[in-house]
Amino acid sequence: MPDAAPNAAVGQGPADAATSDSSAARLKSFIERIERLEEEKAGIAADIKEVYAEAKGTGFEVKVMRQIVRLRKMESDARREQEELLDLYQRALGMIV
Repeated sequence: MPDAAPNAAVGQGPADAATSDSSAARLKSFIERIERLEEEKAGIAADIKEVYAEAKGTGFEVKVMRQIVRLRKMESDARREQEELLDLYQRALGMIV
């Protein structure tokens, strides 16, 4: 008994096969686009790493810079709320007099 073609459905006609080929082509297209974007992302991540290294070489504190970048991405209300909670927790722990 011959093996059925992979992903072949029982009773699949020519129209179904064309749809499957079309779906496979679309899937391949999506995967290839994602792979290209992942390559671009890796390149951008390397560029960002270089900028941080350059800043560190100039004497800036990279950890603090990363915090600033993260804070700047936040909405002002969310940032203010986080700062207030941090202050509250530090006071509760006696870290701020």
